[in-house]
Parts: sequence; structure tokens; C-alpha cells
Amino acid sequence: QVQLVESGGGLVQAGGSLRLSCAASGSIFSIGAMGWYRQAPGKQRELVAEITSGISTNYADSAKGRFTISRDNAKNTVYLQMNSLKPEDTAVYYCHVVNALTPRGFISDWGQGTQVTVSS
Repeated sequence: QVQLVESGGGLVQAGGSLRLSCAASGSIFSIGAMGWYRQAPGKQRELVAEITSGISTNYADSAKGRFTISRDNAKNTVYLQMNSLKPEDTAVYYCHVVNALTPRGFISDWGQGTQVTVSS
């Protein structure tokens, strides 16, 4: 099994910054892609940013220029640096790992979510 522990959410004023972290633990040999999704009340979960094992990145248009995703493969951790936050960034942010190689094979999983609230 893979356990994902997220941290770094909270309340911030518009224009502020937050850094989210997601650490994957368990018997993990490698991880394919890692990413962040978010879900606002009444809306569908949407991709914010993702990063492959080859360090290629993909961002939602709403995140480009403001958010930066990175990963530390030695720590099986993915980060999301969020700058210039806007009230519309308010959502629960979920970590997602794809194709984590474990003794049981490849596993994809979601974190429990961390709340980000941006006040105007």
C-alpha cells in the first residue's frame, strides 16, 4: 500500500503564498507521475499541476505563471508552490500519484486532501 500525507494548506489573504507538500510512504520502488488536483464546493475535481518521473510538468491554465510543481524522488515527495493566490483558488487540494511501483505491482492513489482558503 501507499500512504500519502499532505500538508501546507491553510488560510491566506489574496496575493499571498502557500506551499503544499505530499509525502508518499510505504514499500515504494519508484513513482511515475505525481500531481495536485483541487475541488471547490459544487465543482468537479480538476487538475492543477502534474510532474512526471522525467520532470516534465503540465499546468492548468489557471495555475500557469503562479504555481510551481516540483518533486524530490529521494523523499517520494511532491510540492506545489502557490504564489499570487486568488479567492478563486479556494478549494480542497488533493495529491495524486500514478504508477507507484510496489511489491504488489503498480498502484495509483489519492491523498486525503488539504484545505486552501484565500480571503479577499
